[in-house]
Amino acid sequence: MLEIIISIAALIVTLGILVTIHEFGHFWVARRCGVKVLRFSIGFGKAAKTWVGKDGVEYVIAPIPLGGYVKMLGQEDTNVPESSEVPASQRHMSFAYKPLWQRMAIVAAGPIANFLLAIFVFWLINVSYGVSGIAPVVSGVVNDSPAAEAGLREGDEIVAVDGAETIIWQQVTIRMLARMGETGDLLLTVDPADSNTLRDIRIPLRAWMGSETEPNPIADLGIIQIQVPARIAEVFADQPAAESGMQPDDLVLSVNGEQVLGWSHWVDIIRSSPELSLPVVVQRGDELVDLTIQPRSVDLGDGRTVGSIGAAVRQASYSELVPPERQREIRYGLLGAVGPAVAETWDKSVFVLDSVKKMIVGLISVKNINGPITIAQVAGETASYGLDVYLGFLALLSISLGVLNLLPIPVLDGGHLLYYIIEGVIRRPVPERIQAWGLQLGLILISGIMVLAIYNDVSRLL
Repeated sequence: MLEIIISIAALIVTLGILVTIHEFGHFWVARRCGVKVLRFSIGFGKAAKTWVGKDGVEYVIAPIPLGGYVKMLGQEDTNVPESSEVPASQRHMSFAYKPLWQRMAIVAAGPIANFLLAIFVFWLINVSYGVSGIAPVVSGVVNDSPAAEAGLREGDEIVAVDGAETIIWQQVTIRMLARMGETGDLLLTVDPADSNTLRDIRIPLRAWMGSETEPNPIADLGIIQIQVPARIAEVFADQPAAESGMQPDDLVLSVNGEQVLGWSHWVDIIRSSPELSLPVVVQRGDELVDLTIQPRSVDLGDGRTVGSIGAAVRQASYSELVPPERQREIRYGLLGAVGPAVAETWDKSVFVLDSVKKMIVGLISVKNINGPITIAQVAGETASYGLDVYLGFLALLSISLGVLNLLPIPVLDGGHLLYYIIEGVIRRPVPERIQAWGLQLGLILISGIMVLAIYNDVSRLL
């Protein structure tokens, strides 16, 4: 129950921040352009609190934190100056009668505010926490995996992915995720442990992870980041591990004659082998012990079946798993943090836009569209991990909101900008009839996306 409350609270806070910043962008630029703002609303539904400020604006807070709006004088979704009912004495304050460039600036200000928020958040993270992580040195490669077949070896450090420099594992993951759904070669530049000469490794991709809803590109390629020893901490009664004779403190060495590279590798083998009889070699003290384990089938409820043996891993300390020479940390000053923050915002904006394009053309699954339930869960989890993790999630969500609002869909800011661009080309406003059709089409499209997002959320819960 407490977890649900935390998730809901995190959702309200997160969306409240993003919506407020977005709408404030519209509000601020509108006021700078001399447009009279009538209402500033955060949330939808019946107003929970309303007041009129000294500036004459009606401020509204509504209970459903999934959006908001700024109502301006002379602004209608299908409004053109010729049909405006704004009195002549107030037309100088009317949105509809402002020059084209000012209307475009007001509409674009919302998404721009989201990008500026992301830049500020990344800057704050860089200044307060810096960038830390683990050097992308390969701890192991799964036999017969795409990485192994391409020639990647234990001890290789991945210094670039598709030509983009990588100094920590997080950067490797992001660069690889950018290739999700694609067919072609993934180019890894590695610094071998046994040589001073960089070498390129090409891994063939074919519709790579296109159907995945929780993609893990590094594991999918068969790359082991950190070797958590496959040492058993606990064996549960009446489970296959106990029935096979496995004991606490056993170290799993091999399965079917294949070396076990670490706990994650061991788990992958077990999950992929339901009801199969597996010969296993474990180290117990100073001796090697042969066991036979038959994982039980577990139905995940989504059509997938995995194996389970009922054993837990012995936890290892961070210092045991990651030697000091592989730990990396970058610190920034107040000014030095600006450039990386801008670059990260740009890179993630391109990533989000590219992901949307891939969904549209069918390269990746639309199951990756998340709704408020998933956002609430992730927001709650990141909040519990620490302020820096939550801020990173907030920045990414702000970027997503900015990019999606710029899509040329009527109802969204990008749809209005499209109309204004057309107006600039043809030298007259788009006819109200066409705008009305676009509005209806946009509402249908956005409603469909929301239904799909909520369906995906519910499917994940079930």
